[in-house]
Amino acid sequence: MVAVESCGQWTVFSCDQKLVAVPRREKGEAFVFDCSAAEKRPKKPQDETPGGGGGTPEDPGSDRILAVAASASGKLLALTDDSKRLVLFSNEPSWRRVSTRWVARKCTALAFSWSEEELLVADKSGDVYSFSVAAPQAEGELKMGHLSMLLAVTVSPDDRYVVTGDRDEKIRVSRLGAPHNIQAFCLGHRQFVSALHVSSRHPLWLLSGSGDGTVKLWEVETGHRLQSRGLGKEEEEEEVEGGGRGGSESPAVSRIVSSPDGRHVAVQCERVSTLQLFSLEPEGEDKLVPHSRLPLPHCPLDVTFDPEGRLWVLLDSSDAPLRLYRNTQSSWECVADDPDLSRVTEAFRPHWQTLDASVRNSDRFQQLHKSSYDNVSTYLQKKEQRLQEQQLKRSRAATPGRNKKAKGAAP
Repeated sequence: MVAVESCGQWTVFSCDQKLVAVPRREKGEAFVFDCSAAEKRPKKPQDETPGGGGGTPEDPGSDRILAVAASASGKLLALTDDSKRLVLFSNEPSWRRVSTRWVARKCTALAFSWSEEELLVADKSGDVYSFSVAAPQAEGELKMGHLSMLLAVTVSPDDRYVVTGDRDEKIRVSRLGAPHNIQAFCLGHRQFVSALHVSSRHPLWLLSGSGDGTVKLWEVETGHRLQSRGLGKEEEEEEVEGGGRGGSESPAVSRIVSSPDGRHVAVQCERVSTLQLFSLEPEGEDKLVPHSRLPLPHCPLDVTFDPEGRLWVLLDSSDAPLRLYRNTQSSWECVADDPDLSRVTEAFRPHWQTLDASVRNSDRFQQLHKSSYDNVSTYLQKKEQRLQEQQLKRSRAATPGRNKKAKGAAP
């Protein structure tokens, strides 16, 4: 997984097996955590005895980072990797590893509660576990589960609701204190739900992105859909009721982030070299208003806003892996001479060179698209073919004199 996060005054990158944190405001040492050199999982008694337990040996994993999340204050950060580690970090007064714990299955998404008391971990089997932050050595507690793979999890700013999205197009809103109590379902996507986001400025609005190439705005408490917009190559237009183009040709939404003041939303699509910016407007009929498109020289790998409201874009380019954008009165402008950008790029570049190219070029959503079949069109086509064949038989049978000539012919 390749990702970028803003964690207080640090810009944090995950590059294959490494986590790299670089200070933005002042020159200093980068913090690097290498999962391949990290603490190994203790062996179970049955693993030490040949043939113990009667099962197949457990896959040790590749140590590749699968998910990263920063807390709302920027003081905490967590990662999970392919070896089923769950590592918690603190960056005050300096970076340190708080704990290493182990999860039951490989994870797909992480989210801190806004109070920063617990860390929610979603996995590929559809379960969500809660890990205590205050008790960093405590084991996780199973909170809830879906019937299919979870791809996204987020928490409302008041810590009342936890929102989960799965491969089967479902978005579930549950009460964080009692997850068995389902508040609402947000139904309408036609492919897997790949991104969820709740802005601090609009705590009762939920943004969701999907493999159907749409971003939708919902009321968290009721599940009512307020708006839906397509993200195709054509000019943005509001999606018609019940719509959603769906299909594997639509760009999958891989990331939704909002600025610290909650006014601007950036949407990234997988393998599309354009970022789309929206404004959230509480007044008026349109709540999710298109603001601008940012054409990029390379496909973006991830995006994030820093506390100053600047937009950082991680690009699939070894020459210029980072771009920085600042919002003016009416547009987003690329800032090429910013000292923060130069400082972070210089510190990050050595680690980018070691990044496995397959991690950058792979489409992590490729296997999640569901094939759709237009059975109605096939049925209508075959029906038309049968009608034409029947019409041809009738026309041949009704040809005048044809049958009489055949019967009255002399031997």
